[in-house]
Amino acid sequence: TVSGIIPFASTFLIFSDYMRPSIRLAALMHLHVIYVFTHDSIGLGEDGPTHQPVEHLPSLRAIPRLIVLRPCDANETVVAWKVAIEAKHRPVALILSRQAVPTLDRSKCGTADGVRQGAYILSEAEGGNPKIILIASGSEVSLILAAKERLEQQGIPVRCVSMPSWDLFESQAQEYKDSVLPPKVSARLAVEAASPLGWDRYVGLNGAVIGVTRFGASAPGETLMREYGFSVDNVCARALTLLKL
Repeated sequence: TVSGIIPFASTFLIFSDYMRPSIRLAALMHLHVIYVFTHDSIGLGEDGPTHQPVEHLPSLRAIPRLIVLRPCDANETVVAWKVAIEAKHRPVALILSRQAVPTLDRSKCGTADGVRQGAYILSEAEGGNPKIILIASGSEVSLILAAKERLEQQGIPVRCVSMPSWDLFESQAQEYKDSVLPPKVSARLAVEAASPLGWDRYVGLNGAVIGVTRFGASAPGETLMREYGFSVDNVCARALTLLKL
């Protein structure tokens, strides 16, 4: 940054493919550059697979020193932008959706300031002792909250974790990481509309991931997400399978 000027670029997430050399060099050279990527999943709908990213999130997460943030609503986005502005000697990639997402009621959910830690408890299990942890980022966070509501109607205590940034979470003390993802709770389900590559570090051997393992298709966004397994019915079914119920 020179004289208070912070360079930024903005485009669809799919086009980060063309930008990879410059993003990598920004990370290598300790440059404070902000990349704002939108249209972050197959949920963009009718534009089809040429514009629907699948492998791009794990690809960006693999770049050393690049902070990748995928906020779930307006409040998380505000905090994510503050993180991006405050970053020193590191580039930041903000990953934003095309489709509308609900602004979560923070009187019922954890404060969005948890974005600064990379992951935080968004909604605690009834009684405080979860049998399963649902983890998501971005537009899938509201989905796991809806699944939690249904599962708890069946008497299953569920913790929901919003994980907008692996990079920031990994920089936290182990005590904090264990408080969000306690080792004793091995039933974990991650939900993210992208390649599941890398999620195994958080769900473990007894967990599972609902992700995207094939290219997208041309269809209305809601239809496409449902057909690819991003529905309350499927999240609940996968959770029950993990719990062997």
